[in-house]
Order: sequence, then C-alpha cells, then structure tokens
Amino acid sequence: MKKISLLLVLIFISFSIEAQKIKKIEPPFWWTEMNHNQLELLIYGDDIASYTPSVENEEITIVGVNKTENKHYLFLDLDISKAQVGTFKISFSKKGKKNNFSINYELKQRSRKSKLRKGFDSSDVVYLIMPDRFANGDVTNDSSAETIEKANREFKGGRHGGDIQGIINQLDYIKQLGATAIWSTPLLEDNQLIYSYHGYAITNPYKIDPRYGTNELYKKLAAKAHQKGLKIIMDYVTNHWGSENWLIKDLPTYSWIHQFPKFQRSNYRMTTQFDPHASKIDARLCMDGWFDTTMPDLNQSNPLVLKYLIQNAIWWIEYANLDGFRVDTYSYANKEGISKWTKAIMDEYPNFNIVGEVWMHNQAAISYWQKDSKIGAIESYNSYLPSVMDFTLHDALTAMFNEDNATWDNGMIKAYNNFANDYLYPNTNNMLVFADNHDTQRINEIFNGDINKYKLAITLIATVRGIPQLYYGSEIGMQGNKNNGDGDIRRDFPGGWKNDTNNAFTSSGRTEKQQAYFNFTSKLLNWRKNTEVIHTGKTTHYIPENNVYIYFRYNEKNSVMVIINNNPKEQTIQLNRFAENLKKYTSGIDILTNTKLDVSKVDLTIKGKTSLVIELKK
Repeated sequence: MKKISLLLVLIFISFSIEAQKIKKIEPPFWWTEMNHNQLELLIYGDDIASYTPSVENEEITIVGVNKTENKHYLFLDLDISKAQVGTFKISFSKKGKKNNFSINYELKQRSRKSKLRKGFDSSDVVYLIMPDRFANGDVTNDSSAETIEKANREFKGGRHGGDIQGIINQLDYIKQLGATAIWSTPLLEDNQLIYSYHGYAITNPYKIDPRYGTNELYKKLAAKAHQKGLKIIMDYVTNHWGSENWLIKDLPTYSWIHQFPKFQRSNYRMTTQFDPHASKIDARLCMDGWFDTTMPDLNQSNPLVLKYLIQNAIWWIEYANLDGFRVDTYSYANKEGISKWTKAIMDEYPNFNIVGEVWMHNQAAISYWQKDSKIGAIESYNSYLPSVMDFTLHDALTAMFNEDNATWDNGMIKAYNNFANDYLYPNTNNMLVFADNHDTQRINEIFNGDINKYKLAITLIATVRGIPQLYYGSEIGMQGNKNNGDGDIRRDFPGGWKNDTNNAFTSSGRTEKQQAYFNFTSKLLNWRKNTEVIHTGKTTHYIPENNVYIYFRYNEKNSVMVIINNNPKEQTIQLNRFAENLKKYTSGIDILTNTKLDVSKVDLTIKGKTSLVIELKK
C-alpha cells in the first residue's frame, strides 16, 4: 500500500514539474458566443515548442499550431465557435516521453448585452485624467515590491501615488462637473526604471499596474462609473510597448518588433503614410522607427502580433465592460495592420467607439484616418476608425483667444476656417474637440490665468459639433508650462492627497477663483448633457466681424445661437444679418446667465471677451 502511495506522489510531482513549463497563457481566458471565435493562445514556457498540443473536447478544434525560432513560445489556434461555457483540457506531449502534461483553459459566459454596448458619442463630454496625478485613494500601493520605480511626489517626473481608488472616490465630482465619460491615460503595468507614471511604455498588457490597483479594481471602477451614468474609455497603445515588457525581453520572434542595426527613432513625419512622392526609407522610418529609446515599435504587419493586439483589446472591453478606446499614436502604426485591428474590434462591438490620436495640422491629413474618408479612398484606404481628434481646432484655440485685434487671418476667423473645412470629414459629429490634453500646453497657461478667455474657449468646445474633451484641472483654472517639462502640465489635482491644504474637489475647499472656473464649466456642461440639438444638430456659421464669431446649432425642433465676442470691447450685433436662422424666433434665454433676450430687435449688445449661448424661442 505504501509503495502505491509513493508511486502516486511521484506521478503527481512529475506532473507538477512538467505543468510548470507553462509560465503564461494569453489571453488568460476567453468567452463563448463571441464574433472572435478563432482564438489564438500564446503559450509561454521552457522548451514548450518541442511539445505537441492536443485538445480533449469535440466542440473545439485545433486549426493551427505556429512555432517560431524562440522555443519558449507556441501559438495555438483554436476554433471555439461551437464551444460551451466551462473549462477544457489542453494536453502537451513529446514522442516517446512518459511525463506529458495537460492544463485547463476556461471559456466564460459572455454578458447578454455585451455585443451591442453603446460607446461614447457626441452626447458625451469626456474628462481626461492622468491617474497618477489625480487622486491618491490608497496610500498602501504608492510603491510596490513588484515594480522598480517607487513613489516620489517631490519629483515632477516621478510616481506621485494617484490610483484607481482615487478616481472611484471622485466619481461624484466628475458627475457634478457635467462630464459623462472618463478617459484615463494608461493604467496597465508600466514597469520602467524612471518616468513610468505616464503609462505609455506598457510592460504587461494583461495587468493593471499594481501602483494603480488590480484588474478587479479596474473592473469595479467601470461598474461604479456606470451606476452613476459615466462611461469608461481606455487609453490603448498599439504602436509600441515598454522595453521592460516581458515579451520584449524574450521576443517570440525577431520580427515581433521593428529592428535596425542600432537604435532608430521615428522621424514622426506621418505624411509619409499617404504622400505619393514619399521615399521608401522616409515612410519606413515613420512607421517602423521607435517612438523613444524605451519604447520598442510593434510590428503590426506580423500576423502573430496583430492577433495578439486584437485579442488583448477585445479581452479588456469584455472583461472590464468598457465603453471606448482612445488609441495613442494611431497614425504611426502600420496602416494596413491598424485598419485590421480597428475593424476587428468594431465588428465585435458595432456600437462601440474608438478615437485615434492623429496629431496632424491640416484637415485633409486628419480626415484620411477617419472611417469611410473620401481622402483615404483616393488611395483605396479605409482605417475603419470611427473618431479622430480635431488637432486643427486645437491649434486655432491656442492662438485665437490671445488675438484681440482681428486681421485677415487672426482672431475668430481661425475658428471659422477650421469648420469651413468640415466637408473633408465623413462624420464631424464623431470628432474629439479639445483645448488641451496631457501632451499639450495647459490652456490656462496660454491664457495666463485669464478666466474670460477660458470661458470663451470652453463655450466653443461645448457647443460646436463633435465630442468635447476636458483635461483634468482646467475646470478649476490649473496652469502648467510644458517648457518646464511634461511634469508641469501634469500637476497633482489639489485635494487629491490627504494633506493637501487646498481641496478643489469640494465647493468649500475651492478658492474663489477655482470656484468661478468650476461654476461656469459645470453650468455649461450640465446644460449640454440634455441638449440634443448640440449633440447632433446641424451648423450654420457666419464670417466673423470685429472678432465676433456667431453660429447656430439647429434641428427641426430647436435652435441655439452662440455668440463669441473675442474683442476686448463691447460689440453691437445687427441681427438682421442672421435672418435665415432667426426668422422663426422672437426671443431667447442665455443659458449662461439665465437672461431673457429679445432677438426680434434690430440689434443686440455683448460685452467684450464674453459669450452668449441663446436657446431660441418662438
């Protein structure tokens, strides 16, 4: 009896040792009833490529086994279209070996409404957060034994301790502000030596950075946000990873990343993606050059890489119940590969939304990257990307409100000219409009703390076509100079840390100036939240005169007249000029001041550097 027991123990130990050959399987689990039912498992372990896999389940078929020059990897392609919820066994064997082994893989039940989830759209206002700098809700995870860089709030480029719990704690603040969606810069593990707080050098694509929390806590954030009517947008990085990423340190294959004889930085010339005269070397250096020394460039033209990125993105949507993606450096990726990535996600979730960072400076170039673009069609290209960021409007905003004296091309004509080119875009309602973000100069720094200029800018952002995005802290007048380093435009939100003397998350804790910023922003955004004509209405605008820009947002039922006086002096507006939009209306309410206005009169007077948002009445 003792001999039999000893034999069983030895068999168990042998099995355990062999099973340890599997160090990782990605995705860690999947779901049934998915459109993406041809699942590719990345299996990582010592000499795993020397084993032959098999599946003991009649409903699951192995359709391919891919091996590379790195014996630590095996890519197993499975058809799970007929699979049921539960676990199934994957066995690994070597010819003539007795110590073969097996593992279990789980297929979960997909949420009933998952496929038709509604992403963010023009009815939303997006609030952009740098999580490390927003609020520290859990001081116990400021530093982690699992990660290299430790917390140091004194260092502008270091970890300050903000986390997911901090965002959860301030969901009511975000809702009170009038935002309806939260875009957080990356929360996935970024285990680099220094400057890891920004999160764009991801080292584990399936793991939340422990200094922010856990996968479960991220899932909880989405659930809590949804309970309050807030959507969650993940910042997704397809172009590059961090140099300390476990897959980079042990590459599945040489072509997993773009490699050169020595370090080669991108030339950042995105026009080479569509320039008919571009040299091959210039185009290659844009797409294949590294974004930075610590950010190896992923090769989306490699089918293994592309499938990995598609599955990872879908996994996070399904796991955390996400409402959208913002994709970093979208136009630097291999354009055929990124198109396939985007289409795969939108095929899985037809009502989802993805906004791509296309940091270019003319409308035709940006339009090229939006789904069904006629500009892209010239080269038979379709990115399938629903939304793009309106960087040309951003360029105008950062200049025009400091231009008091209008000339042929200065002042509010810059806004007019931007929207005059809307004919280039296939869907102007699905464009992200913004005054600043985590990479740009703080708008309140540009305005030198002038709240009147801020009010003009936020009025424009909140009432034009598209999806407004607000950068955390702008709503309380936060400043920061990019010339002093990115850390200065990513300052800690006052009140996000226990011992902060100024708590701008509460009305009682705000300074008088912070309260003035917040009150204006909150009033405008909460009004916008329930104003459909601003979400989807048409636009008629008029050439600015005396630095005054006037436009109408209207549909069959309602009309809103927006007047932005960028002139420091009071201006008198002759209303007969706007008869085509005013002919049905006699009065209106300025929603900013709750003042009733008579629009049947000959003229209307507006103070210098102020705006009116008039709901027209018959």
